[in-house]
Amino acid sequence: MREDDGPEAGGEEEAEPEICDLCGAVLSDSTEWYALVRDSSAIHAVESKFDGKRMLVGCSREHLAELAEQYKRRPFVDAELWAGKIARVLRRHPEGVSEEDLARQSGLTHEQIQRGVMWQNTEAQRWLEQHRQQEDDGTDGDQ
Repeated sequence: MREDDGPEAGGEEEAEPEICDLCGAVLSDSTEWYALVRDSSAIHAVESKFDGKRMLVGCSREHLAELAEQYKRRPFVDAELWAGKIARVLRRHPEGVSEEDLARQSGLTHEQIQRGVMWQNTEAQRWLEQHRQQEDDGTDGDQ
């Protein structure tokens, strides 16, 4: 075995510093405040038990409270959550998947799948219309 083949061979990436989700300040261990909030847009990459939950990080109790308040005001949309669950399964099967396998792997009913797909299509249409309008107005949406 070569010296650079072991666990200290630099294969591990350095952890990125935590930043406040509100102001972007870099956090130290003594300034980290965390909260878990409901968020229908939060879909875990692998574990469905974490879907619909978002971890917030704040640099102070006040910033964390403001972030939590923002998420309390955001509606929890079941169809948005279901669309995310569907997307996770489809990413694992770029060649396609049967509706039965989609239901089994996503944990959704056929009705939930239909509603999730309808939600995704509606949001995609809304996005296209908004960007077409911005192009017609000569704006790029960042203003």
